[in-house]
Amino acid sequence: MTTRRQFLQTSTLLGALGTTAPGLLASPAAHNGARVVSTWDFGVGANQAAWKVLAAGGSALDAVEAGARWAESELCNSTVGHCGNPDRDGVLSLDASIMSGDGRCGSVAAIVDILHPITVARAVMEKTPHVMLVGEGAQQFAIQQGHERRNLLTPAAEKAWREWLKTEHYAPQINAERRGIPGDKDNHDTLGMIAIDHKGEMAGACATSGMAFKMHGRVGDSPIIGAGLYVDNEVGAATASGMGEEMIRNAASFLVVELMRQGRSPAEACREAIQRVVRKRPEASRTLQVCFLAMNRSGEVGAYALHRGFVYAVCDSSKQDALLESVSVYTSTQA
Repeated sequence: MTTRRQFLQTSTLLGALGTTAPGLLASPAAHNGARVVSTWDFGVGANQAAWKVLAAGGSALDAVEAGARWAESELCNSTVGHCGNPDRDGVLSLDASIMSGDGRCGSVAAIVDILHPITVARAVMEKTPHVMLVGEGAQQFAIQQGHERRNLLTPAAEKAWREWLKTEHYAPQINAERRGIPGDKDNHDTLGMIAIDHKGEMAGACATSGMAFKMHGRVGDSPIIGAGLYVDNEVGAATASGMGEEMIRNAASFLVVELMRQGRSPAEACREAIQRVVRKRPEASRTLQVCFLAMNRSGEVGAYALHRGFVYAVCDSSKQDALLESVSVYTSTQA
């Protein structure tokens, strides 16, 4: 069992690795080009959709919306979009947020039967005086904006839910699906995206179906600005994945950006934010996964995770499908 002191020693040691650590990626030369980064292996596909926009000279905001739309409709994943697992009542609800580097932002939470929550979130940002709409109100607004209402629950997701009902056992495991553990799947693989365009403008987006078999009405960090996503053109941007409640408790993505504002590199800021999470709830650190991905205004990228297994995708003019493994505090897949 790793003690808190061992955790801090490990963090210090890994932090001392500096630019040689795999959680740190150098910035584009003189920042002449655009770049987009996303969480998890499916971030490769999301990045490619976003890159089509950036390569054509489009904005970072348009790029992250395109990437998130790809994940919501083209990806079939149990934690993001139309193939997501439902809550304990068998209802598939989706969350999304989008933020521009100038501070504009919008989000929707617990929205049902709408294929592209990310586009609804952008409409909240651009067409209303609000930041967040939830539940029936979010759905009503989406329909008013021309979105079609449709049942998104797939037969596979419904089957998984009915199988879960036999025991109603809820105990998410760290990177369970990636480790081949039967039963509860890894159910917090949020898509988080950050982009910088050729003008140096930044934007970010999150999309998720939330935790499988969650309590009806539960909302995680992804649609909450400052928790799952935060973007500031003056500094940089950060996004999070893992147990959303921990991100909310610590205003985690905002924290990462503020640490970069104080002079930390993206990787250093991510590491320090994880230390904050563990200091507050050390008893939970063995079973929770917490991951951060950040990029500063120069295009330098960094990531850090509590447990091994977090990967992130990078796309720019020199690399179209790079997938990197993040540095983690705990190097074993066993907590």
